[in-house]
Amino acid sequence: MNILLLGGGAVGEAYGVLVTEADPGSEQVQKLVVADYSLERAREVAARLGGGDRFPAIQVDAGNQAQVEAAVRTHGIDLLINGCPQNFNETIFDGAFAAGCHYLDMAMTLSQKHPTEPHAKVGALLGDYQFRQHARWEEKGLLALLGMGIDPGVSEVFARYAENALFDEIDAIGIRDGSNMTVKKYRYATQFSVWSVIEECLNPPVFWEQERGYYTAKPMSAPEVFDFPDGIGPIELVAIEHEEVVNLPRWINKGLKKVDFKISLGEDMMNALRQLEVMGLASAETIDVKGVKVAPRDVVEACMPDPAKVGPLMKGKICVGTLVTGRKDGRPREVYLYQVADNQECMRRWNCQAVAAQTAVGPSIATELLARGIWQGKGVLPPEAFAPEPFLERMAAYGFPYKIRDSWAG
Repeated sequence: MNILLLGGGAVGEAYGVLVTEADPGSEQVQKLVVADYSLERAREVAARLGGGDRFPAIQVDAGNQAQVEAAVRTHGIDLLINGCPQNFNETIFDGAFAAGCHYLDMAMTLSQKHPTEPHAKVGALLGDYQFRQHARWEEKGLLALLGMGIDPGVSEVFARYAENALFDEIDAIGIRDGSNMTVKKYRYATQFSVWSVIEECLNPPVFWEQERGYYTAKPMSAPEVFDFPDGIGPIELVAIEHEEVVNLPRWINKGLKKVDFKISLGEDMMNALRQLEVMGLASAETIDVKGVKVAPRDVVEACMPDPAKVGPLMKGKICVGTLVTGRKDGRPREVYLYQVADNQECMRRWNCQAVAAQTAVGPSIATELLARGIWQGKGVLPPEAFAPEPFLERMAAYGFPYKIRDSWAG
């Protein structure tokens, strides 16, 4: 395949590194075009991958659909990897469709709050814009694979595998994401897009229950302490908006009654996010500042450390996993399928920070499975739509083995 990697940030760079390591002889990826709004950044990533005809660098404005289409057509692209913040998703998604190539992202199109009861009822859900176009993509013979990062992404592959192989009945699925990561010299730092962190943490979190359907609550609510494996230990988690809660109830059966998503943010970060919102600095809407149109959120992002550059200052581990409860052979069972990434190991092996590398393993393995024809599909689909076993079989080879913590004594 010829691939267009749109977005040369921390995750985009890690994707290029993992794909190249897994396919040094271009068996699956004949050409990988690195595109970014900053041509300098695109060239930096492309050079790291090897440059030349196989890894050219180009400048593309992800907010300009005509430029996205032109890049796809000029380079004969088969698959577009969207490594940009979610506010660009609609343009990139539509550009891929118009130009006639397959599409993969790591976060779905943005939600919209309920106009009168945002902390109780849903408005437009994550991905609604994309899923509404399933029939068009299917008719055109194209695939749009949505939310194929680590979470969302691998977390949903774990859920599908649990349904296929580990349970007769499933009661609840909870995604649990925790980290003991620290960043030297910085009190506040994110390991992926600052724009996306603000968006998903300050939006009302979505929950799903069989009897109630989708509903929301206040941002960063429903705290609980979860004991993470591999030496991370107990950490307080809170609920935030995330794609798994949208997708899993639509694809997982066996009596599923409840789905939620919780992550560790830390009190300092949560307080900072709340203050940004109070002061209007979390807004993505442009305002006039002395004759210049600027979005406050973009200013905050510009003031924060670059996630692509903080790897050498980071220390610790991150764990992403899927907690499934239910029954097997008539007996209660609780399983936590998870992946732990250690930042020092990721820096040593790939010179990529752990959160970016762990996020990139999902699209990297998916690229191989699509190129080999092991995963096939048409339309707009989430990771749950595909067989999980081939994906899980490859995780260790890509440097990200998964583990299972199982309470069942069967």
